[in-house]
Amino acid sequence: MSTNDIQHGGEHYKDKAIQVWDYIAANNLSYLQGNVIKYVSRYKDKETGGLNDLRKAKHYIDKIIETEYTISNVESNYENCGGDK
Repeated sequence: MSTNDIQHGGEHYKDKAIQVWDYIAANNLSYLQGNVIKYVSRYKDKETGGLNDLRKAKHYIDKIIETEYTISNVESNYENCGGDK
């Protein structure tokens, strides 16, 4: 029996064509990226509704933006693309 055959806490991953954690591992995604994938892939399958999962995914996206795109970096990229000209 594979770990993919066992799920604790619901059935929201079992019917996926590829298990979320297999996708995350195969694509070498970071913890933050992996959580975005996790929450977005399951939000429609949750019995309690998916809005909370979408909010969680957005929270992780906000953290990615915060950590990977500092204000000076974003402003520099904007200027290099012809912004404010």
